[in-house]
Amino acid sequence: MNTTTQELQKQKLQAQIDEWKADLAALKAKAAGEAAEAQIAMHKQFEALEVHLEEAQAKIAELADAGEEAWDTVKAGIESAWISLKTSVTDAVAKFKS
Repeated sequence: MNTTTQELQKQKLQAQIDEWKADLAALKAKAAGEAAEAQIAMHKQFEALEVHLEEAQAKIAELADAGEEAWDTVKAGIESAWISLKTSVTDAVAKFKS
């Protein structure tokens, strides 16, 4: 895979993380209007999502630092973590938007 393709892939992943961060910010704003008990439950889940997002951000940095020969190995690890993160964010958004 060439450097241009790697850079585009990295940009695509970063754009998705940015979108998820915006979703999380909107959910936090909505949580401010909820009852205290609900806010506590939401806050715990938000913290977990923030950890996942930070991990994803670190993986993108790892991907950026990977040489072309290490690209496939690093990419496989990122894809696995990405699926987990996507599921977590999607579930949280669905749960708290309703």
